[in-house]
Amino acid sequence: MVGKKLVMEARLASVLEDQGGERDTDGRGLEEGEEEDCRVGGTHGALSLEDGQTVTQPGTVSSGRRSRPEGEVPGEGQQREGEEEGAEGQGRGTECVISEDGEYDTDLEMEGEAGAYDPTGQASYREACRTIGVVPASYALRHLQSSELIMMHHGLGPQGTKALAVPLVTNTSILKLNLRDNWMEGMGGVAVADMLKENCYITDVDLSENQLGERGAWALASTLQENSTLVRLGLAGNQLGDGAGRPLARALTSNTRLESLDLSHNSLGEEAGKVLGPALAENTGLRHLSLAWNCLRGRGAVALAAGLGANIFLRSLDLSYNGFGREGAVSLGEALKDNNTLEELDISNNRIPPEGAIRFTMGLRVNKTIRALRMGRNPIQTAGCYGVLKSIQENSQSAVESLDFSDIPVNQDFEDLLSSMKDAFPNLTVKHGGRIDTFRKAKR
Repeated sequence: MVGKKLVMEARLASVLEDQGGERDTDGRGLEEGEEEDCRVGGTHGALSLEDGQTVTQPGTVSSGRRSRPEGEVPGEGQQREGEEEGAEGQGRGTECVISEDGEYDTDLEMEGEAGAYDPTGQASYREACRTIGVVPASYALRHLQSSELIMMHHGLGPQGTKALAVPLVTNTSILKLNLRDNWMEGMGGVAVADMLKENCYITDVDLSENQLGERGAWALASTLQENSTLVRLGLAGNQLGDGAGRPLARALTSNTRLESLDLSHNSLGEEAGKVLGPALAENTGLRHLSLAWNCLRGRGAVALAAGLGANIFLRSLDLSYNGFGREGAVSLGEALKDNNTLEELDISNNRIPPEGAIRFTMGLRVNKTIRALRMGRNPIQTAGCYGVLKSIQENSQSAVESLDFSDIPVNQDFEDLLSSMKDAFPNLTVKHGGRIDTFRKAKR
């Protein structure tokens, strides 16, 4: 029976060929031996190649039988062989053998579709938020392609900051990043620091009032040793403490790109001053440095003053609201003798006594670069104010144009001296706490 069936099928195929009929695509015509080119991506079934090898499409089984002349009936051994080959084909499943010499077309594609390019970073930000478990900030989504991303007081927290740092790693649009007051803590500080190691476009970063602590300070200090694009960094109000002094000093020594650094309101004390002073002496990049509202005093203040004397790049230094006292003022006076680049100095509210102010003026008598000097709210009294003004008068090359003695009353002698200097220093402006004689008359 099997032999007769095969003869009938062979004759039927021959008739269809003579009549020019189209071949059926279900693979049955192919199993009778006609040789066709393999068309990958076609319909289901086993496709015969030019060299006799087979391509079995998914969902079908190759019969494994070879083509025979029309009318030939297989013997019993050949029939068993065909059945064994068919069973073997079922075990092999899908297989494709391509002839080395045969040319063919293909529309094969890699499994799955490649992710679409995300130039805005919105997709990566949403994905990071989904992974971390935070809600994306709509403001960030709208401004990821802007040149500035200003997100003060958004309450990002540590996790929100980590999510935002993900798209910023590859962002090429944002140049200024302001994340002030987002309570990111040390974890968020580490995330931003890692991002800045990769991003080479952001030049201005403000991370003030984020409770970064010593952990955040170490991470950012490490970044400053590698980053070569950051120009301005604000770290005010982050409770860095004395422990941050050493990593910051190491960063200031090696970094030559950063021009402005704000370390105010960070509880930096005497120990921090001891290490920051020598670092300031070696730094060649900073132009503006703020150490206001810290606890710099004693030996730390003296070390900072010595570092200022050796520095030849700094233009502006804010040391207000510390505790320099007499010793610090004396050291600053010595520094001004050597420093010939500093233009603005703020030492307001540093508990400097009259004697300290007089010793400080020794540097003003030879300095040629200071243009603005702020000494308000120090207990230097009229004597200290008069001494500072007198030292400027005696320095014909003095560049001072602005003196600030806020909340310090002066006497008539000071006023007379100031009037006599107007011809020699026409651009000099002085701010003080009023005249003592005026207050006395008011009491009467």
